[in-house]
Amino acid sequence: MPENTNKSAKAWGGVFTEATDARMEQFSESISFDKRLYEQDIRGSIGHARMLADVGLLEPEEFEAIERELNVIKERIEKGDFEYSFALEDVHMHIEKALTDKLGDVGRKLHTARSRNDQVSTDFRLWIRDAIDNLDVLLAELQKAFVGRCDGDFDVVVPAYTHTQRAQPVLAPHIWLAYVEKFQRDRERLADCRKRVNTLSLGAAACAGTSLPIDRAKTAEYLGFEAIAANSVDVSSDRDFATEFAYVMAQIAVHLSGWAEDWIWQSTVEFDFLKTPQPFCTGSSIMPQKVNPDALELIRGKTARVVGNLQTLLVLTKGLPLAYNRDLQEDKEPVFDSYDAVSASLALAAPIAAGTVLNRESIAARLEKGYLDATSLMEYLIRKGVPQRSAHGVVGRLVRQGIDSGKALAEFPLETFQEACELIDESVYDYLGTANAVKAMKSYGSTAPDQVRFQIDSWKERLGL
Repeated sequence: MPENTNKSAKAWGGVFTEATDARMEQFSESISFDKRLYEQDIRGSIGHARMLADVGLLEPEEFEAIERELNVIKERIEKGDFEYSFALEDVHMHIEKALTDKLGDVGRKLHTARSRNDQVSTDFRLWIRDAIDNLDVLLAELQKAFVGRCDGDFDVVVPAYTHTQRAQPVLAPHIWLAYVEKFQRDRERLADCRKRVNTLSLGAAACAGTSLPIDRAKTAEYLGFEAIAANSVDVSSDRDFATEFAYVMAQIAVHLSGWAEDWIWQSTVEFDFLKTPQPFCTGSSIMPQKVNPDALELIRGKTARVVGNLQTLLVLTKGLPLAYNRDLQEDKEPVFDSYDAVSASLALAAPIAAGTVLNRESIAARLEKGYLDATSLMEYLIRKGVPQRSAHGVVGRLVRQGIDSGKALAEFPLETFQEACELIDESVYDYLGTANAVKAMKSYGSTAPDQVRFQIDSWKERLGL
């Protein structure tokens, strides 16, 4: 966008006797990034104009002309046939000027009972509301990708890890559903955030409201807002909704990053648990053999920006006095950037989750290493009446014997077990080995096959699969 040196009068310039410095115009412009609010600005303006006509502040034919011309402007923007200028500052003034150039005084009536303060807030709320709905769809698609692979992987047992050390055996679908649960909480956070976003700002005007006979309930109805901001000073300065949305996006990104980290190291030669789809990998310019999980690495990397954007918004708003301050112009870029990063990450995550292949033979070859059935043996002793702390000590000593002898617990003769605890009998072997340890599980939400099957079926129903 070329620098604009136009010194024409501003919409707010009646009291000014000097033209705005060109450097100030370039420094203070926001059209370079807030032009993506054009659709919401036009939608909000049409709703506002319709209300003005309802209360008699616009004639019906004036509203019709405004609505018609705003839709023409929208078409021009979408076709790329719309010129932007730093001198007009933001998307709101660009659209208003295009309207008044066409309709004259009728166009000038659109800003009746409205300030850019409540207009910007309304546009931003509309945009975030749309963004929330889009992210919810993308999260649901990712959930479907994980649930969709559960039946095919149901017979695969994998190690679960704590402290990045092998812990207990679980069914692979139990891992997939762990991610589904995390993303469901993200969807619920989005839905809860949407309630506070979906509050009408229009009618607050600059900060005190208006003496004109507007009907804010009508405006809310036309624009689909469920609530109306009750305090004009508060809503003029409020960006809680944007910060909350930034937090939810940061949490989504953190969940995506954790999943990406898991699959990055599990795709290494050292682990060899899974193979990510090549269309989402890249190679090396010097090492011909490389197939790098770059999509997962970038998902992990972009999380840093998303978390940083949340910090930006918190610092931006931490010391602002009531009510509106121009600082708030800086609220949109971090939100836009986070949305772009998170939505792009989610769009890649679903096909990666669906297309990744488990290396079953490699997983099975090392599955019995690490004494994943130790907890199963401990709980067997508890069922025999041994106190938990005592049972823990017995099994710990048996594991030590296994490490020293190079044997798995299931390979011990019965005499070894009985030397450790006389209550052990031949039934102990029903609880040893990873497959038996999985089958032994009973609790709701565990990796017990019947529990995992129940959860798979429940998620299929919830997601419409």
